[in-house]
Amino acid sequence: MKSLGIWFALLLAPYLDGAAAAGCEPVGSLDLLCGAAQPEDLARIPDTHWVLVSGFSPGGGLKLLDTRERQLRRWSGIRPGEVAFDAARYPQCPGAPDGALLNLQGLHLRASRDGSHMLLASNHGGREAIEVFTVRLEGDGSPLVTWVGCLPLPADMPANAVTSFPDGTVLATVLVTPGHSMADYVRGHDTGAVLEWPPGATSFRRVAGTELPGNNGIEADPDNIHFYVVAFGRHAIVGFERGKRARKVFEAVAPAFMPDNIHWDGRELIAAGMQHDEPACGGLRKVIDGVAERMDCHRGYTVSLLDPTSLRWRVVAYDVPNPGFNGASTGLRIGKTLWLGSYQSDRLASRPLP
Repeated sequence: MKSLGIWFALLLAPYLDGAAAAGCEPVGSLDLLCGAAQPEDLARIPDTHWVLVSGFSPGGGLKLLDTRERQLRRWSGIRPGEVAFDAARYPQCPGAPDGALLNLQGLHLRASRDGSHMLLASNHGGREAIEVFTVRLEGDGSPLVTWVGCLPLPADMPANAVTSFPDGTVLATVLVTPGHSMADYVRGHDTGAVLEWPPGATSFRRVAGTELPGNNGIEADPDNIHFYVVAFGRHAIVGFERGKRARKVFEAVAPAFMPDNIHWDGRELIAAGMQHDEPACGGLRKVIDGVAERMDCHRGYTVSLLDPTSLRWRVVAYDVPNPGFNGASTGLRIGKTLWLGSYQSDRLASRPLP
């Protein structure tokens, strides 16, 4: 319990990168957009120029990014149409969250039959829950995000990332379960798990066989059979087959970087993260006096695609440390632009692609 509390306090500390006061002028290869409050994950509304952005800090909330105008708009929970609680569908949910407290990490979008999308977001602000929203396009093409319910998480099991299967089952990762610490997964020991909420269930249950060193990003396969989880402590993506006890089918170690979040990009998984062995930071992440370093030192980043069938990696972009941006956690391609999320910085980054 004590180790989990220390981990969570460190992870949610409202720190910003060292260049926070330097403004948002371009730095190196990156164009920067401030005001994002640790934009840990990104989810594009399909066939639009709109992106949903999580805020992984106290009150960081949920934002909408207009990639054409390069502007952010916050979901407040108080404007008309932003809350429509479906208590019959989510009877375990105590009610709407306080939009001013939302502390969101992983995001997941799934298309619904009526043309809207379901948005799932892992929340640490005010409560530990997977918040559920609907996303619809209004007449002018702008999105309306409406909170409709939540799936409460077990005590002391904060969710990192979230996804869902076509059959409606929701999966969430827990980076560090009670009795473990960040130092454990840095050393390569299993610390995390995957939780599952099938249709009709009344709570999350732990999926046996999914224990990894730091269960981080997660994505479900459209085949309704497989799912993919980042083992952060082994800087790898692990493939599983569903079952009462999940069966591991592959492990693909990333090329020189630590994948954080993963999402579909066509038929491949796009992963982003900091360099694993960064000379500017003294090499590998260290454990000092039993505590894993926070990686405040700016590391380079890589964004790469993984084919889950051939297990071949294909690098999209990489760079050396950038003084204006650190903690790369998500990569999102929109046309010829790559957008980068961060679990540390107070800004989004973007760069042109070849």
